[in-house]
Amino acid sequence: MVLSDRDIKARLKKGDFKIAPLELSAQLGTSSIDLRLGTRFRTFKTSNQSAIDPTTFNDKKIAEWEIDGAKVEEYEYSTLLISEKPFVLHPGEFVLASLMEHVEMPVDLVGRLEGRSSLGRLGLQVHSTAGVVDAGYKGYLTLELTNIGRLPIKLTCGMRICQLVLENLSSPAEVPYGAKKGAKYFNESGASQSKEDDLKKS
Repeated sequence: MVLSDRDIKARLKKGDFKIAPLELSAQLGTSSIDLRLGTRFRTFKTSNQSAIDPTTFNDKKIAEWEIDGAKVEEYEYSTLLISEKPFVLHPGEFVLASLMEHVEMPVDLVGRLEGRSSLGRLGLQVHSTAGVVDAGYKGYLTLELTNIGRLPIKLTCGMRICQLVLENLSSPAEVPYGAKKGAKYFNESGASQSKEDDLKKS
């Protein structure tokens, strides 16, 4: 069952569900909470390889530097930009982006990330497949942003970019996400690269 605004406020007050920083009056919807864009953006390079093999993918860090107040980390396949300046997402471009809020999920709720209608009408998709926030998750969520429109979209740090819908589980999770062995994205800082170890060949 999806939580209403009243239910969401009650869970926040209880303290086992946390979002910070949070401006409740501005971010709480009828049955969701708006989340805001952070400062971390990971773009992917054009590779001389014919394809990426998820079973062997390892995006090694090569170098880092600062330019115009922004921090840049260069990896083998991607570049991580940490900046409060607007980021322009061009048509057909894909980028991983962090959210501003740190989220802590209780063991009896699951979250679902959805786009905002006003941005969707401009052609912005907020996730490719990873829209579920597991019970017991803690960290800065990563968005998989794609511009499927025809015009570039300027993304600004702090803008409300997606919404988190919350649902009750039929019972509390026996093994919450943070307690799972190899919980790859627990306590992530956002815009982190793929860590799909269970796809690796045995």
